[in-house]
Amino acid sequence: MNCSEQEIIQAAGIIANAKHLVAFTGAGISVESGIPAFRGENGIWSKYDPSILDIDYFCSHPSESWKAISQIFYQFFLDARPNPAHYLLSRLEKEGMLQSVITQNIDNMHYEAGNSQVIEYHGNSKWLKCSQCGERYELSDISLDPLPPRCKEDSEVLKPDFVFFGEGIPPEAASQSVDEVSLADVVLIIGSTGEVMPAAMLPSIAKSKGAQVIEINPKPSSFTSSLTDLFLQGPAARVCAELESYLF
Repeated sequence: MNCSEQEIIQAAGIIANAKHLVAFTGAGISVESGIPAFRGENGIWSKYDPSILDIDYFCSHPSESWKAISQIFYQFFLDARPNPAHYLLSRLEKEGMLQSVITQNIDNMHYEAGNSQVIEYHGNSKWLKCSQCGERYELSDISLDPLPPRCKEDSEVLKPDFVFFGEGIPPEAASQSVDEVSLADVVLIIGSTGEVMPAAMLPSIAKSKGAQVIEINPKPSSFTSSLTDLFLQGPAARVCAELESYLF
């Protein structure tokens, strides 16, 4: 079942009249860019053991962890490009209608689409970091042959600069996200199932302060019955393309 034209028109009206619009995105926004979600029937964790992204496992087995990481992230992400859902958010920002994007994704798609006000709640796979000296490198500046890659300063193993299981959310991203959802009068959820904590709490904060919540997902999520005011059911790229036609 897909959303109706009337629901699209209603959502466009809410977005156009928002004073502080915040987008909250999850893996579902990038599926149509060729990046599989982590969970679900065809998700990454149906093919790989999630322990490869456990920080303790990474520290004790960096070569094994890096082998899987390079296959998962740098294989799927290499040829991925933003889709109409990413481009809608970019256009909304350029038109002064969107204040920020809070994303759970680590694929860099929002930046590639042209957004600049992006809070990466779980980090970004395009950067590597030395856990010893803190030096950061762009992935394009580091060879992944041989694995694991090592810091040019102290030869320590580099870690992708995204959040592993057992790690905390980067403090700056966490505080900025709370600030943004606290200011929001409209939150646009795209492609998040609401299953990953603590990120899934952010729309609840906005809702508790009176924000309206619009959700775009192919099927109901953990947000739909408890938080969502307007549910636009369907693939993110198609729904966002229809939204754009009524917004501009």
